[in-house]
Amino acid sequence: MSKSLLQHISTPKELRKLSKEQLPKLAKELREFIINIVATKEGHLGASLGVVELTIALHYVFDTPNDLLVWDVGHQAYGHKILTGRKDVFETNRQFGGISGFPKRSESEYDAFGVGHSSTSISATLGMAIASRLNGDVNKQHIAVIGDASIASGMAFEALNHVGVSKANILIILNDNAMGIDPSVGALKNYLTNIKHNKRVRKHNIIKAFNIDYSGPIDGHDLPALLFELERLKTVKGPKFLHIITTKGKGLKKAEEDQVKYHAPGKFNAKTGELIAKSNLDQQPPKYQDVFGYTLVELAKKNKKIVGITPAMPTGSSLKFMLEEIPERAFDVGIAEQHAVTLAAGMATQGLIPFCNIYSTFLQRAYDQVIHDVALQKLPVIFCLDRAGLVGEDGATHQGVFDLAYLRCIPNLIIFAPRNEKELRNIMYTAQLGLERPIAIRYPRGIGTTQNWKQPFSPIEIGKGETIKEGSKIAVLSIGTIGNRVVEAYSDIENLDEIAHFNMRFLKPLDEDLLHKIFKKYNTIITVEDGTIIGGFGSAILEFSQKHGYMNKKIKNLGIPDKFIEHGKTNLLFNSIGLSIDNLKKTLSLRT
Repeated sequence: MSKSLLQHISTPKELRKLSKEQLPKLAKELREFIINIVATKEGHLGASLGVVELTIALHYVFDTPNDLLVWDVGHQAYGHKILTGRKDVFETNRQFGGISGFPKRSESEYDAFGVGHSSTSISATLGMAIASRLNGDVNKQHIAVIGDASIASGMAFEALNHVGVSKANILIILNDNAMGIDPSVGALKNYLTNIKHNKRVRKHNIIKAFNIDYSGPIDGHDLPALLFELERLKTVKGPKFLHIITTKGKGLKKAEEDQVKYHAPGKFNAKTGELIAKSNLDQQPPKYQDVFGYTLVELAKKNKKIVGITPAMPTGSSLKFMLEEIPERAFDVGIAEQHAVTLAAGMATQGLIPFCNIYSTFLQRAYDQVIHDVALQKLPVIFCLDRAGLVGEDGATHQGVFDLAYLRCIPNLIIFAPRNEKELRNIMYTAQLGLERPIAIRYPRGIGTTQNWKQPFSPIEIGKGETIKEGSKIAVLSIGTIGNRVVEAYSDIENLDEIAHFNMRFLKPLDEDLLHKIFKKYNTIITVEDGTIIGGFGSAILEFSQKHGYMNKKIKNLGIPDKFIEHGKTNLLFNSIGLSIDNLKKTLSLRT
């Protein structure tokens, strides 16, 4: 039995001691290592399997970390982490207290730039290349690895526009596998497909039009070809672009056959690739994303003016249901959040009813469009913000904890957070009845609380909260699904009759009639939210208190503290910031 190569490699310096003939064996071992760990610990799989050869070739040819290597998004960086000193701790990937699932500057000197959202790599790498030139370091190499889905983003094209006139020593590697999380879409995807198969198209190459030295496409799994081309490009000065063709999920048959499901498959059999079914799945309530997806189809079948929009997340948002049943009114626009929002605005001017579904943290990338193109013009776009609140293992780049705060300051915008699936369903129904201004509906990742959620529609009065429980001493005000944690916290508490609970539902407009009743009756008020404590729901209640002269009231705000929340199981994260069920119970007990 031949000796393991990977066993003796902890850094790229050790990798570079291998002969080129040994590298294919190392690639096989690295692929198996990733598969075996992710099979039991979970995480992103397909993207990293697809760049195993590229990862080895990059660290073999270039002098990392002195040469700077930036991975776009980071789903593809597992092999990079394993080869750069994190092999022995890789089993802690994405776990609480363990290493991040994405490149992170504070984690390793080999992680030149922190990433989680897409399409940042070219801009960041160009910035590094310009800095090196200004610092007089003319020999340093700067490499950005970006996928074909990410390069279609506006930010990537803004960067390419600058790269072409920069004369910077930068190498852009396009990892072309025709996939993001879902299949790539759009004209650029079709163009790249034509380049692969039509030599005449290559002569009129769009990258060359940017004044960037283009080479390829080459087989990204052919190590000798990769090494040869990278070594050649290493000697070429100025902006360079290498187009490589890879297969997402390479080396695991099931992952190659179902690239969407095996992007992040959960637990699976490392040898066969078969997914390990989660127990009692049929008995669980549905995911919030599925409640959105099925409800949208139901509404769209009755209301012909409804359209659905998502930037590259049809599966993750469950807009896929509408894409399957009513494809002419459902639009996956690719990784283009800004475009998605303004596209929705344009549709709204012509009487359509756009449901624009974007993850909470991804809407951050289209903030100006929400203000300038939608709210300023009072266009009734319906924003459905998935993955709001803590999302778990994806960590700081994906925790949807800022939306309440960053949206609350925008005029003309209604903000609603359902406590359960029924409220999500009913606010979607209400929104399409004919609002005269935009609304943002934010809901969490994962399963809900109600199995029998598909009830007849009932409109929700805009700006009105609800009383969940009356009490004599303490008023707890919650917004969104964290209210269910509050209910669980006080369900068996002593002096239960002292605690009142109000589901405020709307952050904007606040239910001021209900708030006046609360402030007149209760001296102690506790606000609970799964958003940042600065500028969010609790801040709105404090402002109400100050505005209306309730200065003698005792108000305590519970929420996400003023720091970035790292990765880990959601319950562990809630516990780490004092929002576990037990912590809420202690807080309520102390107040009694």
